[in-house]
Amino acid sequence: MTGPGLAGVRRAADAASDNALTLGYMSGWKLVRRLPERQARRLFDRIADRVHARDGRSVQRLRRNLARVAPEEEDLDALTHRAVRSYLRYWCESFRLPSWPVEDVVRRTRVVDESVLRDLHAQGRGVVAPLPHMANWDWAGVWATANGMPIVTVAERLKPERLFDEFVAYRSSLGLEILPLTGGPPTFPRLVEWVGQGGLVCLLADRDLSRNGVEVELCGHRARMPRGPALLAQQTGAALMPATLSYDGDGMEVRMHQPVPHAPGEDGIVQMMQGVADAFTEGLRAHPEDWHMMQRVFTEDLHS
Repeated sequence: MTGPGLAGVRRAADAASDNALTLGYMSGWKLVRRLPERQARRLFDRIADRVHARDGRSVQRLRRNLARVAPEEEDLDALTHRAVRSYLRYWCESFRLPSWPVEDVVRRTRVVDESVLRDLHAQGRGVVAPLPHMANWDWAGVWATANGMPIVTVAERLKPERLFDEFVAYRSSLGLEILPLTGGPPTFPRLVEWVGQGGLVCLLADRDLSRNGVEVELCGHRARMPRGPALLAQQTGAALMPATLSYDGDGMEVRMHQPVPHAPGEDGIVQMMQGVADAFTEGLRAHPEDWHMMQRVFTEDLHS
């Protein structure tokens, strides 16, 4: 077979695989919404148990990350198992969120130090809220939007493209404005505009997806985190207020940490992101089982 012919076959195979993946997610969204909540949770717990038992690369990476976050944990594998269940719970809830009554989401959300966030919002001051991949950040977005604080956020572009479009449409249905990290107009001007209007920007910030991140200390280890949250707050005067999340029975707790003091210049960016990392450390050590980090974060892992 000639080169172009082989390339054409590969493209067709990739397209077929992409379509199957997208259809699988869309079918999952529809199916899980129809199940009673307890039945759906049991189903995803069983999936999590199988994922943990297979001990693939993602689970192994999660275990290594948790070993650094919770070094005193006596049964690291049991902690990893709980974390995998927490991660699959996130997916179960994400599939179901568009059909959840908003008042039920609000009722099941407990926000610690909520008054700090509300006071800033009432003053018309923009807020940049960095958060780690903990519990269910989409749920937190629904709570904020339902309480009169709509969110603009940035999402990593997924492949296949149609799947990413489905995720954007899904999150938009929850009241969130999603900006693609790549492959679209620059995101920073829109974020500046939004916080300048007193808006709330939430940014996942426990993993650097660029080559421009800063090195900080997270849970006693050097790690790379994005500079964007601090830069946005520094350039706009918005409050930099980290948030951490954790599950609490059938509900979720959102902890708003105290705003990180602003500092000027490049050194200030590092200093401010270290303040974010300190808040993340507090949240991760309190609830390591709800951290869904299956990628490399810590500096020593990035070079291994």
